[in-house]
Amino acid sequence: MTAPVGGSAAATFRVFGTTAVLLVTDQAAADRAKAIADVQLAAVDLACSRFRPDSELFRLNASHGPVTHISELFTELIAEALRAAELTDGDVDPTCGQALIAAGYDRDFGELTGKAPVALPAAAAPGWRSVSLDPVARTVQLANGAQLDLGSTAKAWSADRCADLIAAELDVGVLISLGGDIAVAGPPPVGGWQVKATDDHAGSADAPGQTVTISSGGLATSSTTVRAWEAGGRRMHHIIDPRTGEPVTSRWRTVTVAAATCVDANIASTAAIIRSDAAPAWLTDLSLPARLVAGDGTITTTAGWPTPGDDGD
Repeated sequence: MTAPVGGSAAATFRVFGTTAVLLVTDQAAADRAKAIADVQLAAVDLACSRFRPDSELFRLNASHGPVTHISELFTELIAEALRAAELTDGDVDPTCGQALIAAGYDRDFGELTGKAPVALPAAAAPGWRSVSLDPVARTVQLANGAQLDLGSTAKAWSADRCADLIAAELDVGVLISLGGDIAVAGPPPVGGWQVKATDDHAGSADAPGQTVTISSGGLATSSTTVRAWEAGGRRMHHIIDPRTGEPVTSRWRTVTVAAATCVDANIASTAAIIRSDAAPAWLTDLSLPARLVAGDGTITTTAGWPTPGDDGD
């Protein structure tokens, strides 16, 4: 995962079943920055939590197919998920909700840890074209039994939105990390923001990894090692291959990508895990700097990602 190193911490807190860190360049703005983030993150959770019966996503998944009027925020979040699917030829697919349930991810991850749910038979996801979204009328309809999960993009989108709002309203530099998905906005501190790419964003400061510097855009990590559990005697994780409905078997245990936005970095890092051996060439073609860590710890980099020693490590 990606974890910020140093900076003026406005807050460290729990959200979306993971750890969030908020940094600002002016400590006097810390409380107001946290308040802005709290409002935005609460709204996103109410829109697209799979585990809240009062969320729009929960109600949509339970509706079994009628045209449904939705909020402007939920419309934006679904549109972003569909954009991810289109950009990755369906590798990052929001209709993997039922596959995650089948794999045992049927509750908030904090409640899942330490439990052993029974895995159900897997099936291919219905596919992102089963989602009919009208962004003007703000309506959506699910076909072919589709069940949405927006976790792959909503968290990173939220990081971008919070960073932009805080920078614009408070005129400060800001970094926000939501479970290791990092967005920055506004003027960075002298020398830039120091960020460590490692398997676990919540790991100790001396955990193996690589420290890099960013001053704009976003950095995101996808991993099969941290958000994992056991179901039916099998090790499971949250990155689903939509073609099989199973947790993907990949050459890479962790992929970190830098991009113009956190959500674009997240889309690319998730797709890279799913694309496995084909990922380095794909990322290179897109000119996206990335650090890919294989199961045996071997590291591959693309498109100018700094080699150890170039980054201050």
